Amino acid sequence: MWDPSTYLRYGDERSRPFHDLLARVPAERPRAVVDLGCGPGTLTATLAGRWPDSRISGLDSSAEMIARARALTRVRSLAAAGTLAEPLTFSVGDVRSWRPEPDVDVVVCNAVLQWVPGHQELLARWAAELPSGAWLAAQVPGNFAAPSHRWLREVAGHDRWRDTLAPLLREAPVDDPVDYAALLAGAGCAVDAWETTYVHLLPAAAGADHPVLSWMEGTALRPVRAALDAAGWADFRAELGVRLAQAYPVRQGQVYFPFRRIFVVARTGARGEENL
Repeated sequence: MWDPSTYLRYGDERSRPFHDLLARVPAERPRAVVDLGCGPGTLTATLAGRWPDSRISGLDSSAEMIARARALTRVRSLAAAGTLAEPLTFSVGDVRSWRPEPDVDVVVCNAVLQWVPGHQELLARWAAELPSGAWLAAQVPGNFAAPSHRWLREVAGHDRWRDTLAPLLREAPVDDPVDYAALLAGAGCAVDAWETTYVHLLPAAAGADHPVLSWMEGTALRPVRAALDAAGWADFRAELGVRLAQAYPVRQGQVYFPFRRIFVVARTGARGEENL
């Protein structure tokens, strides 16, 4: 189960890669735009502002996230127009079974494919099924070799938790930018791929949980929390918190948290173009 409030604890930091990704999509008047793995809808709403004449829709596998997205849309609609009419549409669904309609000109997939085994095949299929000249933009976290995730796997490998948690955690669920570029270029796309390491400055209040632990509770620790009972989760969380405090010390009241992200933007049917 996804908890929108937990996920949004660091909303500004989590939203920055989305905006950096979309900055490389120069579509002017797309007919339809789809945000796959839209989460609570806060970022999807910005797409409606950028492309007000387009049909904007969001898809997410979490019913809790979609409920939050629909509630947000209703509030914005009331403020803007005094009605309950929704300018955006949101639905519960699995990205693995999603297929683009003929008028979909932009697909955004931000920080979701790391959860999908075999997502490389999905990217190739979407590139083949989208209309010529459509844009496919994806971003995934590339921090699985970082201390945060190394300690997550280390603690999960302890005897008490190994059998329960080992199947849930993978060391390398994403590729490097070169791999994604080669995949989509092979599908006939013009491709722009890159990586960025953000250094997030996370406030560390005295007596509060370590901020990297709080960050991970919104994403990487979600399957761990779901698999453990209350006592097991409390013990796991406490042990991981000790390791994270050692790996990410507090300096001047904050933690410096490097976070690598991997980006790829592809334009279908445009392989011969030099640039996007």
